[in-house]
Amino acid sequence: MEVERSAAQAAHTNLDGLLVREHQFQRYLQPPADTCYPLEYAYHLLGDVRGKTVLEYGCGDGLDTLFLARRGARVKALDISPDLIDVARRRLAANRIAGDVEFIVGSAHDVPLPDDSVDVVFGMAILHHLDLGLSAREVRRVLRKGGRAIFREPVRNSKLMKFLRGLIPYRAPHVSAFERTLSDEELAKYAEGFSSYRARAFRLPTTNLVNVLPPLERRLSRACHKFDAAVLGTIPALSRYATVRVFELTK
Repeated sequence: MEVERSAAQAAHTNLDGLLVREHQFQRYLQPPADTCYPLEYAYHLLGDVRGKTVLEYGCGDGLDTLFLARRGARVKALDISPDLIDVARRRLAANRIAGDVEFIVGSAHDVPLPDDSVDVVFGMAILHHLDLGLSAREVRRVLRKGGRAIFREPVRNSKLMKFLRGLIPYRAPHVSAFERTLSDEELAKYAEGFSSYRARAFRLPTTNLVNVLPPLERRLSRACHKFDAAVLGTIPALSRYATVRVFELTK
């Protein structure tokens, strides 16, 4: 089913939009620690990866592959979908990225890499597609001692929030019915067996609503993200209702 989902995502990828502008690259080269955007924060945690081996765990259409290669990493870009790998290759070629990138068609449950072979595992919105036990085992296996895993995932802890989200008819065209959001409890269990785990919460439900309404998103998205960061920094208890987690694990 994951292959079918990925094929659907590839089919909906705008091949005319493979080029990435320089300001987009700059956004993810050295983002600040206090950024209000989850993806920027993931790249902040990534740090200096020049010359390091980074497993991109679910590379999709290759957008993050570009950013990782531009930051000087030796990228192992893994995805289960040959269709998405093909899109990712074309994206690299279109942007004339000549970094050290190896594309690998394979399962996140059975990563075709040796034990203790990567410095960082970088996965953006991948775990909620997977068997968490199998995934955690593979991530620990391929990481070198002291290596890190950085993930960004959708989270719903509140049954009320899950119910309300179900009332919103919007669903991205490549999102399949079997995908799920995770809970903080599931993330904590995933972290068992790692030596350290830290997480930061982003995006309150109001911002999610704004983001699915294009006229509002263009006008209010940035302000909403800043508001969320301020509120979550002031009232940590509200993190339970935030809908995105960026977290880092150390082997």
